[in-house]
Amino acid sequence: MNKTLLSGVILFFAGALIWMLFFWQPSGAPKKSETMPGLAIAEAPKGGDFILNAYQGAVDLKSLRGQVVVIYFGYTWCPDICPTSLGFLSAALDELSEEELQLVQGIFISVDPERDSLEHLKSYGEYFHSKIWGVTGSHEQLRRVADQYGAAYRLVKDEAATDYVVDHSADLYIVDKQGKLSNIVRHGTPPSEILALLRGLINLKN
Repeated sequence: MNKTLLSGVILFFAGALIWMLFFWQPSGAPKKSETMPGLAIAEAPKGGDFILNAYQGAVDLKSLRGQVVVIYFGYTWCPDICPTSLGFLSAALDELSEEELQLVQGIFISVDPERDSLEHLKSYGEYFHSKIWGVTGSHEQLRRVADQYGAAYRLVKDEAATDYVVDHSADLYIVDKQGKLSNIVRHGTPPSEILALLRGLINLKN
């Protein structure tokens, strides 16, 4: 093969390789300009007021103005994620003084109202800390509140089993004394960092 022909073959294959890398897509694959379902970028959560049910009566977030509120979505049958998150929150709350604790309220929102009775939620929240209220509501109410805060959950049922689990986001949502969503704390954040955030908002001069 002469040099001219060899060069042509090399250029051909090089061009084909570049085209495959940057332009070719398997049959049925979305174009780069298309958005994959479920991957659209959502707006940042804004939080907001809500009313849900607790053993001691209705809990209205609006009535907690002047306190820093920490919200967590989960369910009492959760095997590990919820206990870890609430344990970390409890450890942070334990470091607050009595005066500081008066300005903080934890709210554990159960997204499993069928199994989590109000009485059980009361004992579950207080097991972790006396400043954690367990609340729930109808699925319509829960979806609305979850959407407000950017939380997500879904029931995962196995037809072969009588029980089910709930996949859910595991962040802490911190609401400041004016009722505005201030911080979203990722799962696994050390209690010391949660404590620093709470103290910063407690002592913030408005």
